[in-house]
Amino acid sequence: MPASPYTCILWDVDGTIADASPGILPRLREVLTSYGLAEPDAASLSLWIGPPLQESFQVRAGMDPAQAEEAVQRYRALAAADGYAASVELYPGVPDVLREVHAAGIPQSTASTKPENQVRAILDHYELTPLFTAVSGARVGTVGNHDGKAFVVGQALERLRSAGADVSRPVLVGDRHHDVDGAAEHGIPVIFSEWGFGVPAEAAGAKARVADAGELRALLLG
Repeated sequence: MPASPYTCILWDVDGTIADASPGILPRLREVLTSYGLAEPDAASLSLWIGPPLQESFQVRAGMDPAQAEEAVQRYRALAAADGYAASVELYPGVPDVLREVHAAGIPQSTASTKPENQVRAILDHYELTPLFTAVSGARVGTVGNHDGKAFVVGQALERLRSAGADVSRPVLVGDRHHDVDGAAEHGIPVIFSEWGFGVPAEAAGAKARVADAGELRALLLG
């Protein structure tokens, strides 16, 4: 079995495993224009992918908390109508890394601030669910609840632990500074995926940066 420095691996989803931007960006544009807001350019919109939407509607669109909550619900209604796995593509080589990690007997979990039902829909669609010991995403169904990265990381660790996994040496693979910051709250190192939506400065604090799935595989499996 390949030697790995890690006993379990946590995965961000958007920008790390899957590129959902072909579906996300048009929905964001539709919600923003419904409030009479100017439509941001594609580069600006891409920075919305990763952080909780509630946060982005406040910080990037200047909405108050109540309006941001309403905007999130509008967005989720559009996503449900489209189908959560619609217009989602997997990054080249990443599914192979997931399969090799699973074959090596290393437990894996998602740790995404995307709603958990949406995470499961993507994994199910691409038949990746069996590769994960646990799935962790943001809770759904409660108005005003918008879980951050630290919460979903902690939830992932707890679910892995409950499944009997060794969580003594975890690592998180992610593409935004929210991944680095959220993992740091649990003392977890981050491998930063450069193919995602973050800008290079967001990798500050990460243990390593990888440009492609081959580099990632080498770090995870030795």
